[in-house]
Amino acid sequence: MIRVGIGYDLHRLIPNRKLLLGGIELPFEKGEDGHSDGDVLFHAITDAILGASGLGDIGSFFPPEDPKWKDADSAELLKTVCQSVYAKGWKIENLDCVIKLEKPKFIPYRQKVIASIAELLQISPDQVFVKAKTGEKLPPVGTSEAVEAYVVCLLSKD
Repeated sequence: MIRVGIGYDLHRLIPNRKLLLGGIELPFEKGEDGHSDGDVLFHAITDAILGASGLGDIGSFFPPEDPKWKDADSAELLKTVCQSVYAKGWKIENLDCVIKLEKPKFIPYRQKVIASIAELLQISPDQVFVKAKTGEKLPPVGTSEAVEAYVVCLLSKD
């Protein structure tokens, strides 16, 4: 059996926060505003995996109104989800990700981000790809007011 899931996330960029993408901190004067650490790429991956597995979405696993998840490490949230998904017999075949970010330029960090995702999910880096797009100077991404991530995940099960 194979199943596909799609994940999406958007976070406002604000001063005095870290800009995290796939567990890697990118140098920038703004970072994601979020209940957790705000890593939009990990959030979109989490939703894509949950959607493909049929186990829910990130909000049902980690409700934003629950103070327990305030400033939570998105990598730990994704690990928790993957443990549930793997326990149901699902295997990640591949992830195809898109980051929409005006600044900083993402490409110099791409390989680090891919390696971070692959290590966390215990898959090969060649099962993960991350593309970058700008907002073409159009708000909110193009004016550095926000960052977006889109992810498609393919899962299989014997």
